[in-house]
Amino acid sequence: MLKLHTKLHALTPALASNLRPGSANSASPLLRAALSSLRGLTRRSSRSSDLVGHRAFFCSDSDSSGDVVVHVEAKAVDSEAEEVETKSSSAIVSTNPRPEDYLTDPKLLAALQESRKRQAPYAGAFLVKDEPGTDPSLVSGSESEKNIYDLKGKDLLNRLHEVGTLAQISSIQGDQVVLIGHRRLQITEMDKPYNKDDDVIKATSFEVISTLRDVLKTSSLWRDHVQTYTQHIGDFNFPRLADFGAAISGANKLQCQQVLEELDVYKRLKLTLELVKKEMEISKIQESIAKAIEEKISGEQRRYLLNEQLKAIKKELGLETDDKTALSAKFRERLEPNKDKIPPHVLQVIEEELTKLQLLEASSSEFNVTRNYLDWLTALPWGNYSDENFDVLRAQQILDEDHYGLADVKERILEFIAVGKLRGTSQGKIICLSGPPGVGKTSIGRSIARALNRKFFRFSVGGLSDVAEIKGHRRTYIGAMPGKMVQCLKNVGTANPLVLIDEVDKLGRGHAGDPASAMLELLDPEQNANFLDHYLDVPIDLSKVLFVCTANVVEMIPNPLLDRMEVITIAGYITDEKMHIARDYLEKTTREACGIKPEEVEVTDAALLALIENYCREAGVRNLQKHIEKIYRKIALQLVRQGASNEPAIAEVQVVEPEEALVECADDLSIKAVESETGAEPVEDSSHEQTTDTSIEADTVPTDLPADQPSDSKDATDTKKIQESEATKTIEKVVVDSPNIADFVGKPVFHAERIYDRTPIGVVMGLAWTAMGGSTLYIETSQVEQGEGKGALQLTGQLGDVMKESAQIAHIVARAILLEKEPDNPYFANSKVHLHVPAGATPKDGPSAGCTMITSLLSLATKKLVKKDLAMTGEVTLTGKILPIGGVKEKTIAARRSDVKTIIFPSANKRDFDELAENVKEGLDVHFVDEYNQIFDVAFGDDQNTGK
Repeated sequence: MLKLHTKLHALTPALASNLRPGSANSASPLLRAALSSLRGLTRRSSRSSDLVGHRAFFCSDSDSSGDVVVHVEAKAVDSEAEEVETKSSSAIVSTNPRPEDYLTDPKLLAALQESRKRQAPYAGAFLVKDEPGTDPSLVSGSESEKNIYDLKGKDLLNRLHEVGTLAQISSIQGDQVVLIGHRRLQITEMDKPYNKDDDVIKATSFEVISTLRDVLKTSSLWRDHVQTYTQHIGDFNFPRLADFGAAISGANKLQCQQVLEELDVYKRLKLTLELVKKEMEISKIQESIAKAIEEKISGEQRRYLLNEQLKAIKKELGLETDDKTALSAKFRERLEPNKDKIPPHVLQVIEEELTKLQLLEASSSEFNVTRNYLDWLTALPWGNYSDENFDVLRAQQILDEDHYGLADVKERILEFIAVGKLRGTSQGKIICLSGPPGVGKTSIGRSIARALNRKFFRFSVGGLSDVAEIKGHRRTYIGAMPGKMVQCLKNVGTANPLVLIDEVDKLGRGHAGDPASAMLELLDPEQNANFLDHYLDVPIDLSKVLFVCTANVVEMIPNPLLDRMEVITIAGYITDEKMHIARDYLEKTTREACGIKPEEVEVTDAALLALIENYCREAGVRNLQKHIEKIYRKIALQLVRQGASNEPAIAEVQVVEPEEALVECADDLSIKAVESETGAEPVEDSSHEQTTDTSIEADTVPTDLPADQPSDSKDATDTKKIQESEATKTIEKVVVDSPNIADFVGKPVFHAERIYDRTPIGVVMGLAWTAMGGSTLYIETSQVEQGEGKGALQLTGQLGDVMKESAQIAHIVARAILLEKEPDNPYFANSKVHLHVPAGATPKDGPSAGCTMITSLLSLATKKLVKKDLAMTGEVTLTGKILPIGGVKEKTIAARRSDVKTIIFPSANKRDFDELAENVKEGLDVHFVDEYNQIFDVAFGDDQNTGK
């Protein structure tokens, strides 16, 4: 027979109601009943148990013996009993008469009936053993039952058979109970007996009840637990009280298991008391937290209600209006000063929006959109223009104060002012300043605004890829804002500011549109009088705005946008201009920023010249400014360190030995001091360098020597004089000159561009343009090998495609020129020539090196030197014609920097050269040519020596 054994450590409420103690009013430890003899049962198998003539004991309600821990054994049936099991819904009722030892127990019947009412129709039935040493036939059933009622704990356990039946209460008819067996039960252990009248147990249970009552006051969930328990389980007694308290507490599973395993009722109550006490503390903390939050919320609600009442009272008294009325009044107040200047179509839109604002709820999203829209509309300076300055002389003075040079830019601004003075009004223009970095494109925009007495606004479009930055967002978008121009007008407060659009050549393009195309409407004089921003959705007049754009490379600006601009090129500054800028602007500003007085430092012209030529050759002056700031920072640190070294009260002097050296240095060393009463700190300057051939060692001695200390009279006299001269000690000026410039800015960055004092055969100096300005470069040619029909050209120097094509053209033109000048010279037909352009690490490209390459090749073929101090530039065609080039000013500056005396330019660039300043053209012998034969005559004149 197959058996399934399951150890139960906790019973369901329905089962626990029958196997755990009964009500507290129960007098007997166990409820007993005699189980009717099930006579006449049809025995379906040989293993069926015969219960006829035996008494069964039901574990039901008992308060003294405690719970019964049982072992459940699943009853398996064979094939013959399957029919009976499948009909478990039908009770097996005995048809035989009642047994002779039948007894009726009212308490047992009441307990069984109560179990059925509480939806727990189960009971445990155990057969009672005969009393040891007695004859069952001689003992009546009543006497045996009385003996059973008197037993408790283990004594009772010993009188019951270990294996019983878990039976379902099918029906109760009078004093007859019909049961259906489901599982076997095996008793393994019983609760320890206890005295229900024990004072300690009572006190502990009362404390548990008191604590539970306090917890129940704070938690409705606990009250529901009590109602459910009493409904399904019954009234409380000591064991049930302990079990219930532990079950509904917030204890963890191990603590609940500890209560479940404890068979001693008193110890179980103590464990439960600890758990409910902890639960009480948690409830108190929860209550305090809830109370604090409730007080905070109620306080805020109270404040809100009081504020609303206050608003209502003020509104009733006419002291304050509501938010919508106040907003409308604020917007109308903004419009009043310039209401006559606002275009009618804008006024109409504003009135419509104000009317809509009054109809909207303040809590709606549309209200916020309308409020922000009105805020922008009313904040713009409609028709409000600043008074412009039409004084040309004053404007000239302001421009000269801020910038040195830039004559063409200043001239264009003065022309703009002159036209405005004659017309009585000025129109907006679009000026584009192009040039290398650091030449002052951005800063000159601010100076122009100051000269014109206009408000200044700057924004950069470098990397801009969203059209909404220019034209604004639609109002329906979350976080929508107007474009940059509307923000500009709101910030400056006038309708005719100067707007500087920086880095216009670096406009981006992304998925959000093409900003360059969007700027066409902004910068087109024919369209910006009715510029339409997506956010405002009303035309704005930008015709009075002066736009100044900046760019490094004009070629990077889209052609439609460039067509709307007036380009002014700022080529850069020559050395003389940089000297003036450094002396008059940069040095003065840096000295004031570092807190150094003019009498404390001197930067010589030689130092500035060395700084410009060896460290800052760029076309602009930004790098020059950085180096000047670096010099003054080091000077400031040097002065502070010297001041700190002279702070101690005990002054120290340097006594120079021998005496002759002291006498020789007395004139050079100027030591002055301020009286101690003035509180000035003596500062010793150590930056002034003494250049002497003799190395002098100095010993440091204190000036306050004791009177009895021996010293020679000369030292004592010198010490006394120095002590007396402390009142006249002052700071010696720090001198920065070309010999010590490296101590402040480090080693030179640039070296002389001129490699040759006199260029050898096959080498010619050319002129190039870069983004940082102009520079000189050499074209070098050399013969690789010679032989019949080996004429070829080899190129090196990291040349670009255009420059490679120029070299090929130069080789062809050079062969034609050589054939013309020396018909019997087959040099190019029989020689492999190598052409190189230093430096090899620098990429080079451009068409203007053609004439230089031809000259270098002809110098190598004719073995003639080119004219000394000669540089040239120009593009050459296959027929020998010279085409114009760009960057005339930059290339001229580079030639002057390399001490070039003779320059060859294309004739088409003569106008560009004539526009240069006189100080740039001074001392230069410039030749303007149309074809290469003219260059040949200049480069290889009769006065040139023939090289060997």
